[in-house]
Amino acid sequence: MGKSEFDIYAQLGIRPIINCQGQRTMLGGSRLSQDVVQAMVQANGSWALMREVMERSSDYVAHHMGTEAAYITSGCAAAMTLSAAACISRNDPDKRGQLPDSTGMRNEILMPRKQKYGYERAFTSSGAKLVYVGEENGCSKEQLDQAIGPNTAAIGYLVDSPPDKSLVSLKDAVEVGRARGIPVIADAAAQIYPIDYFLETAQTADLVCFGGKFFGAPNSTGFVCGKKELVDAVAEQGFIAFQTQADGQRAIGRPMKLDRQSIIALISALHTWVTMNHEDRLLGIDGKLSAIQHGLSGIPHVRTQIVSTDHYSGSSLQVVLDTAALGKTPESVARELDAGDPRIWIVSGEGDFFGAEYLHDRRLPPDTFVINAQALDDGEVQVVADTVRSVLTG
Repeated sequence: MGKSEFDIYAQLGIRPIINCQGQRTMLGGSRLSQDVVQAMVQANGSWALMREVMERSSDYVAHHMGTEAAYITSGCAAAMTLSAAACISRNDPDKRGQLPDSTGMRNEILMPRKQKYGYERAFTSSGAKLVYVGEENGCSKEQLDQAIGPNTAAIGYLVDSPPDKSLVSLKDAVEVGRARGIPVIADAAAQIYPIDYFLETAQTADLVCFGGKFFGAPNSTGFVCGKKELVDAVAEQGFIAFQTQADGQRAIGRPMKLDRQSIIALISALHTWVTMNHEDRLLGIDGKLSAIQHGLSGIPHVRTQIVSTDHYSGSSLQVVLDTAALGKTPESVARELDAGDPRIWIVSGEGDFFGAEYLHDRRLPPDTFVINAQALDDGEVQVVADTVRSVLTG
């Protein structure tokens, strides 16, 4: 990496980061491929009617996902907010114009209590009220069914892999909802691999939300796909509808605007993702991790292990410290790497700042940090190995 790559950052006083965490919003989401960048450049070269860009591109997404319809959004959280709004207003222009004040509407979204998490805020931004179902240690299909009441607008569900067997499955939640006329909104943000699983998840619930950054689209992109009637209601909440609604009842999605370049970038990245050789992709990640592991070999009081995950990233390198003998903790290592030159971010157990949030609820042991390689380019691998070794032996 030459310094010229970072001139714009240097001019702004920004210290760039070598990203050993992954596709995280706070680190910029994704590193765009040359194909995606070229698609954006081509889109930038001509004006287009945004409704046509959105409709044709969303149809393209629906075709690849095998769903009735899709709608491209400014990220997965926007997809969740617009989906919740659609389930509350259901194409009623008066209700649409009243949101996020949902007074007098069916505005409750049921959610397993065990799935309570930070991103549920995306649901309540629409005016929805969350109603938690079950206990802290689980939620059954029967409990979900019994919780449906006269104010239930939708069921919210966090898709995770592997699935939590103490919770009603997504398929069972959908079965409950459809039997009672209640749509299910699934947050499947990063559930994009294996491809068969990606497509199956997209085709399961009534509205399924994904984040574009995970498959190489810009940070500010995502999509929702599912049943056409509901996706149409989502579109009526979107930023384009806000401009064109003649009834005066404006949609809530105006702040969630996309530019044409980002929309085209998403379909370019999605096409690449669903057609690429993922075995080669995962072997490439393993190769980078193996090189870093080799670079850390032989350090006293340090053990390393490459661990396969159920995540699209494939594998991670776990670095386990004898903290007492080494005189360092994962958190102190992370802070030293953050302060160094080059600046490197790993995953430690110190919360969102160093990426523990990236692991969802799977907290790391207090003696362990993780290096992920899916966001690294080839030229960064040896830099990471040398710098982390220097910190651990310094």
